[in-house]
Amino acid sequence: MENNKLRLQVHPRGYVESLVMKDDPYQMNWVIDNQYLKQTDFDESDKLFGEFTITINGQKIDSHDLEPTITSDSSRAVVTYNLQQKVQVIFIYDLADDNQLDWEISLKNLTTDELTINNFGVWLSLAYVMFRDKNVAKNIHESAAVYPSISRDFTKINAVRRDNQSGNLGIYQTAGKTLSVGTYAAYNNLFFENVSPSLDGMLFHQLILAGGYDEDFENNDWIYDKNPIIIKANETKVWHYVMQPTDSKQDFYQKAREVGQPTISYQPLNIVNQPSYLTIAGNGHELVGVTAVAGENGQQTTELKFQQSSDHYQVVFKPTILGEHQITFDFADGTQDAVVLNVMTPLNEIIDRRVQYISEELYQGADGEVPYAFTPISNQGESLGKLSLVLKKNLMGALDQQQVRQVEASAVNYVRPKWFTDGNFRQPSNLYGDFYRCMDFEYIAHLFLLLSEFDDDTLLLNSSEEYLQWAADVFMLRVNPDLHETARGKEEAQMLGVYFLYIQDLLKKLKSHGLTDYYDKINNLWQQVTKKLDDDRLGYQAAITEHYFDNAGFGPTAGALSEAGFVSGAETYGQLLLANIGYSNDFRAQNPDRWWEALAYMIHSLWGGVTAAATFKVYEALKDTAYLDASYRATAAIMYCYDTNSVTTTKLSEGMAASTYAVAGPHLNRPDLSRNRFGQSTFYSDGGIFAKLFNSANETPDWDMGEELVAYLDGIGQRTYLIHQNDSWSVINGTYEEVGNQINIISFAPYQKEFWLIDETGTRQLSEVTSADNYLFDINK
Repeated sequence: MENNKLRLQVHPRGYVESLVMKDDPYQMNWVIDNQYLKQTDFDESDKLFGEFTITINGQKIDSHDLEPTITSDSSRAVVTYNLQQKVQVIFIYDLADDNQLDWEISLKNLTTDELTINNFGVWLSLAYVMFRDKNVAKNIHESAAVYPSISRDFTKINAVRRDNQSGNLGIYQTAGKTLSVGTYAAYNNLFFENVSPSLDGMLFHQLILAGGYDEDFENNDWIYDKNPIIIKANETKVWHYVMQPTDSKQDFYQKAREVGQPTISYQPLNIVNQPSYLTIAGNGHELVGVTAVAGENGQQTTELKFQQSSDHYQVVFKPTILGEHQITFDFADGTQDAVVLNVMTPLNEIIDRRVQYISEELYQGADGEVPYAFTPISNQGESLGKLSLVLKKNLMGALDQQQVRQVEASAVNYVRPKWFTDGNFRQPSNLYGDFYRCMDFEYIAHLFLLLSEFDDDTLLLNSSEEYLQWAADVFMLRVNPDLHETARGKEEAQMLGVYFLYIQDLLKKLKSHGLTDYYDKINNLWQQVTKKLDDDRLGYQAAITEHYFDNAGFGPTAGALSEAGFVSGAETYGQLLLANIGYSNDFRAQNPDRWWEALAYMIHSLWGGVTAAATFKVYEALKDTAYLDASYRATAAIMYCYDTNSVTTTKLSEGMAASTYAVAGPHLNRPDLSRNRFGQSTFYSDGGIFAKLFNSANETPDWDMGEELVAYLDGIGQRTYLIHQNDSWSVINGTYEEVGNQINIISFAPYQKEFWLIDETGTRQLSEVTSADNYLFDINK
């Protein structure tokens, strides 16, 4: 079957075997391929595109166990399932329109009785695949991230090809009601078998059209409907989706308007009692009401006023309730759209409380089970990010000497002797059996560098100069292959990592403090690594880490190339970042795309935050506001991992944090984790590799958090941008109020900050570094 744009093949078993854009130079299959599953020993063939699960009056039925009837011609296929003479499920794939695929799903009650559909999930198994292929081009050109915007009447989903350049696939609901999108992860991880890369896998997406969960399931998510549907005698329920190629984020929303959907823009992160702006393009739908739903169980509802200008509407309100807000838009024709935004306390308060919690609750002290450590204990250097966060807060905010001295004691008495045999920086300890990780040393070097920023009146155990020397020694071990005897050590020393975030600070300080030998050697190694990455940029090899495709690889690479001034390389790898950061009507689905740590589409605090920071560095190098916007969308999602005022997830105590949030609902591997925050150790009870990675399922959920907030504080966390575009104003990392001919720019940056203007003439700085939260901008100047 084909039309002008698309070619589709339906397998005799009823699932979609392939969906290809005819003019695609890579001939990417946009659905998960059963042949690939067989080649790589995955057994999830029951989850291919068009398969489904349904529960009728409590009885579960799986399409994989049934034989459908298929009729087709050159442009249309009809797949029919008869279920126990009770229900008929029909899928129609129609290519009659030259530019799109029309997909109709219908449920017909064949009985004279009312039927309850407790659950109806249809597999929308788009090509979200991390291929087991060292030729990274396959993962870049033939795999897609999937970004859902779930709305009762106007769900839209963009499957974004990971190269961000060769075309995407938009999916738009035009009839029926979509409740949610769930995911199921299938994976293969050989980390402990000394194989590299060691991780591959895929996510299978499922449209939830009824229910989605077991009857007795409960969680705190009140935003998304979990209810069954009732089909009356002889009634037919119909859902309709349009699938079209899209070129970009802008084209995705333009195509939404073309199929009759409204579009909404909103501020993902809001501060309590500060203005929040939403704009709605009705596209023929007349807006009649706007409601904010918030609070525990969504019990706080507020009618919001709106202003109309032709087919466009604007809502301005100052939220007074903390936590997630569902803003619903009711239209005169009975349809409804919605967005989900977050309302937080000022970010400096969140960071201050987090640091206080680390100091008071996580520090073990001299008499702890592991003396001087901060829990949770881990061999991985990522676990030291919380120590760096304590130091960074004390450098930028109010100084608490006790907090600094706790970290100093840990660095001297716990970190150094643990990671280095007898504390010798040239003798790393084999903490992983018979090997060590070079990546650990970049976190340790950063910790020592931050300690060196304090004056000797604050430090107790060594001078700031001594800690700078330590930082230089450990960083040299991290990047100099000649200091390693093993092949693994030499190879890892030449890999990029999070050190791109602070290397310029280190080099500047080494030079100014007369450590010229270290400066020259480290600078030369830095130039070599980044030049090689730039020279080899079209091969994208830095996108491979222990994962066959990884934003922990291409994110730092894009950031490093930006820092080193390699603009072409930054632009090449930057495209992968733009494809990696979601856009959605729910702020929690705008995170950098990642799945391993949650076994679902997820927010990952550390790697999401590092990706956001890298994207900001690309913005600074290229001055392309698409990167600024993407970086901020990602940052708003990352802050959710630290938000103790959430009312739709398991509650966190003040100052606590959780490293992951599963965007999927339901999480089909672990339904209890659906739309919830947790740490990866929760999978310990599932056995397998997780039983080796963690000591129990009860480890605190924040083991690898902290470094990403330091990156935020060093980057976009110090900037607020006023943007003038298409005769309208907006703010990134803040908000605003118009006061006559002036705009009061209100910054959300937590500590020191700068105010900037972006308009048709370019970018300019409005203020020097300041601690003020506001800047008054004169429109006429």
